[in-house]
Amino acid sequence: MAADQSIATLPKRIQSREALVGIIGLGYVGLPLAKTFTKGGFRVLGFDVDKQKVDKLNAGRSYIKQFPDAVIAEMRGKFEATDRFDRLGEPDAVLICVPTPLTDAREPDLSYVEKSAEAVAAQLRPGQLVVLESTTYPTTTRAVVLPILEKRGLKAGQDFLLAFSPEREDPGNATFSVSNIPKVVGGLDGPSTDAACALYGAVVPQVVRVNSPEVAEACKILENTYRAINIALVNELKVLYDRMGIDVWEVIDAAKTKPFGFQAFYPGPGLGGHCIPIDPFYLTWIARKYGMNTRFIELAGEVNTSMPHYVVTRVAEALNEAGKPVKGSKVALLGMAYKKDVDDPRESPSFELLELLLKKGARVTYNDPHIPSLPRMRHYPDLEPLASQPLTPEYLAAQDCVLIATDHTAYDYAFVVKHSRLVVDTRNATKGVTAGREKVVKA
Repeated sequence: MAADQSIATLPKRIQSREALVGIIGLGYVGLPLAKTFTKGGFRVLGFDVDKQKVDKLNAGRSYIKQFPDAVIAEMRGKFEATDRFDRLGEPDAVLICVPTPLTDAREPDLSYVEKSAEAVAAQLRPGQLVVLESTTYPTTTRAVVLPILEKRGLKAGQDFLLAFSPEREDPGNATFSVSNIPKVVGGLDGPSTDAACALYGAVVPQVVRVNSPEVAEACKILENTYRAINIALVNELKVLYDRMGIDVWEVIDAAKTKPFGFQAFYPGPGLGGHCIPIDPFYLTWIARKYGMNTRFIELAGEVNTSMPHYVVTRVAEALNEAGKPVKGSKVALLGMAYKKDVDDPRESPSFELLELLLKKGARVTYNDPHIPSLPRMRHYPDLEPLASQPLTPEYLAAQDCVLIATDHTAYDYAFVVKHSRLVVDTRNATKGVTAGREKVVKA
């Protein structure tokens, strides 16, 4: 079959559910995507470099808390995982869902995207659709991925199709997931956009077609930069209002009663997750390539990255009021995940808090019902391995300070306050606690 005929028949294969969908990266983005496509009637071949993950999935077991084993078991029959990237020629559509972290110099690290594109290029055949989902700066699909895919002689638009469709996953969100979030799609050309829209349109309720990959890439960066800037605003106001003796949480609750012109964002101990702490720096980096400094975005980044230091200062002040120095004090961190009710520690500010407290000489332990032991973190290679401590009355009473970093719903905050000597609350988690209120310090 000629290449153009293969491309021409792809929409029909998608419509009939004959198309095999390949997904590179079976993490917090790729696995929900695999579930959505299998539920929509497609066969899915998932690729991951971690053989342990692959073996677990093929045995019907999950390694992500939001995905119980039963969900993986339901996918079996239409889903297979593999670490053999020489099978990338099998799928009709290949979706790339790999991390896009920052280097130590806070510049984009596209190594995972580039390696994935090289793996696809090695097996690329006429008629395939390739879609990048990893969050990145505008022009990545055209300037980085496209040349890699074309270097073996096949041409985009003639032999294969290429598009960008940003992931919009929100781990732990029980209301919204990939199956009911509108999917933005921008292809390299008309046929690429058509095919990608047909693919996603078969499994999601709404596809938002845009004119280019650059628009789709810029859309995702805008979404997360918008959140980062507004979080920076309330973080800065938290510091100011603390000094003024004003409860910023009460201020936000009052402000959000306005039915227009205001959206509530909330302060915290710092930004976490794989998107909001990282994506704005992708935008500032590409802006410099175009001779522009994004001062507003960079200022927001400075505010947000300073928050763990502010929290540790508040801990030191609270301990000082109790007649104790930070050095030698026992501090319990409640919550190591970057957000409530997930087992995802990526970019969690709790690791920064842990390191800062240890450097000041504190004796730090932690509890997190979702993270039984701390994984090795790229930015914190020197942290000693720790295991979650049982949250007993005896454990809490033995601490000089309990620092609430993540407001998991599993915690009984009245219980925590009752049995602790001092509680520093960065999430307003103890809002409803009345007994022992004098032991709580907001940070």
